[in-house]
Amino acid sequence: MSTPAAAPRRPLRVAVAGSSGRMGRMLIEGVLAADDLVLAGALDAAGSPSLGQDAGAFLGRVTDAVATSDLDIGLNGADVLIDFTRPEGTMAHLAACRRLGVKAVIGTTGFSEAQKAEIAAHAQHVSVLMAPNMSIGVHVVLRLLDIAARALNEGYDIEVIEAHHRHKVDAPSGTALKMGEVLASALGRDLKDCAVYAREGVTGERDPSSIGFATIRGGDIVGDHTVLFAGTGERIEISHKSSSRAGYAQGSLRAARFLADKATGLYGMEHVLGM
Repeated sequence: MSTPAAAPRRPLRVAVAGSSGRMGRMLIEGVLAADDLVLAGALDAAGSPSLGQDAGAFLGRVTDAVATSDLDIGLNGADVLIDFTRPEGTMAHLAACRRLGVKAVIGTTGFSEAQKAEIAAHAQHVSVLMAPNMSIGVHVVLRLLDIAARALNEGYDIEVIEAHHRHKVDAPSGTALKMGEVLASALGRDLKDCAVYAREGVTGERDPSSIGFATIRGGDIVGDHTVLFAGTGERIEISHKSSSRAGYAQGSLRAARFLADKATGLYGMEHVLGM
């Protein structure tokens, strides 16, 4: 007696916030190219020229999603929202997701501690995945940094150098801060106590227990991050360089798929990758 074939799984219905932005369009292109995903909604800011237009128009595609600033309309029927906008916008979107029972993948950076606590509270009601960087490669680098910091815990000065495009509004980047947190944790330190974010004038000798940050903004740099371990007679550098936003988009779609069977909880990319 043959076993009945399993019913095909329903495609995951994805809404995209900031749908007319650089990252939003990359996400929409990724959703439309995937066999297991459907573009269910597109959110954009009030006053955006994209409002009322098909979200796939920039690709010459006709979809079921029209760009809107109305959260109830944009999230109607969606299983998960992917959001790479600004902290204030993301918090409003997340409140609507909680009310409507929509899961959320958050790639926005620059949250305050109070906003992070609010996100954790929302995650008790609907599943949320939040990461300062959705790139798979970045999370491999974070693991390498943990290993390196534990091995190079004496005699090496640590500096985090990051570079992004001229339009990025927060500094240091969320990824750089996450790298700092990983390094500090591996060394048994608290980043709040040992981070140095600016140097100017007569600063005195470098505190060997500090973790320094340097920020570069210019042009169309997608995102470069390097951690320098500077010792006596040698330097070790661990770097990740993004040449396009495609890696962030594909990581975000992988995160959305991960949340498909998660009712509640706050997750990170380390959960997606089993790390």
